[in-house]
Amino acid sequence: MTMFLNSLRLAVRSTLANKMRSFLTMLGIIIGVMSVVVLVSIVQSTTNSVSSAIASMGSDLITVSVTDEDVVLDAEDYMPLEQYSAISGVAPYLTVSSTARSGSNYTSVSAIGVTDEYMDVAGRDLESGRAIAASDLDWRTYTAVIGTEVAGELYENYDVIGKTFTMSGHTFTIVGLLTESGSSTDSQILIPLTTAQRISDSTSISNCYVQASSTNNVSLAQSLTQQQMLSLTGDEDSYDVYNMSEILDTMDDVMSTLSLMLGGIAAISLLVGGIGIMNIMLVSVAERTREIGIRKAIGARRSHIMMQFLIEACVLSILGGLIGLGLSALGLQIYGLIADTTISMEWVAAMGSLLFCVIIGVAFGSYPAAKASKMTPIDALQRN
Repeated sequence: MTMFLNSLRLAVRSTLANKMRSFLTMLGIIIGVMSVVVLVSIVQSTTNSVSSAIASMGSDLITVSVTDEDVVLDAEDYMPLEQYSAISGVAPYLTVSSTARSGSNYTSVSAIGVTDEYMDVAGRDLESGRAIAASDLDWRTYTAVIGTEVAGELYENYDVIGKTFTMSGHTFTIVGLLTESGSSTDSQILIPLTTAQRISDSTSISNCYVQASSTNNVSLAQSLTQQQMLSLTGDEDSYDVYNMSEILDTMDDVMSTLSLMLGGIAAISLLVGGIGIMNIMLVSVAERTREIGIRKAIGARRSHIMMQFLIEACVLSILGGLIGLGLSALGLQIYGLIADTTISMEWVAAMGSLLFCVIIGVAFGSYPAAKASKMTPIDALQRN
């Protein structure tokens, strides 16, 4: 233990004696750790945000999407699903991409034409005002329920009930404000389905939400929905029917693969940093041959010399890793401020990177350490 502490003390002293060279040697490790931690943390934070948004829609929600452009369905084609006890609600909807304007302010939005059941089926809540009503669909009114992001962009406040904006050449009156969700739904505008069909000049409805009567009936409700879609289209390849749990599982698989891929790519920087450590340790061995010779001449064993250089390599690698973690935390804070979001460090990736630094220190420090330990006192002293 005393030998280890002495070697550690000498390693720290050697590192501090050549500050610039030590920093340049650690730079590859620092960049590698930052790359791994920052990329994985951003991906994980994005995954959690999207997962929360999907989960907030409820595990009993089923999504129907028509994928064949030749299949034309209207809202009434989906409504027979309501007759089944396993299904509590059906909400066909139509999405129209547009730009909303109020005075000199404008923002790109997804205008969603909805029925009066949409809010309950999709699990959306109101902050103030009212939802789209059946009378709005009957009269094709130009009324809208907007998200908080839209309210902020157009009016810079949430006091929007009764205000107007223009979209697709029509003036809409705001009747409701959606509760903030922290997801892409905050940039949506809900309008009557019949109005969306008018401004898009299309009656075809390709999307629909179906709500199961309970979480226990999701599979049955999904099967009934698939049967209905097959009877309407005659081709099971022309539509997709999936529930939120399936979306979450698929997204988790994709994001996990993406995290591993990005982490693997970033880890290459750590390997490059390891090569830098081995290079500088070989230079250190060449510079300190006289020191090695003197230590061996006064009784130092081969294991002592090898431990000394291994510890020096590990000190460089671990110190670089710790600096990289500190800069990663700072970088994530800055990114969060710029992106106006909260991103926490992924500690599994952080600890994994630090462990990898230890492995790199041992792996790339072994050859220089072994080379130093094999020197004989006579050869080492004769080289200078």
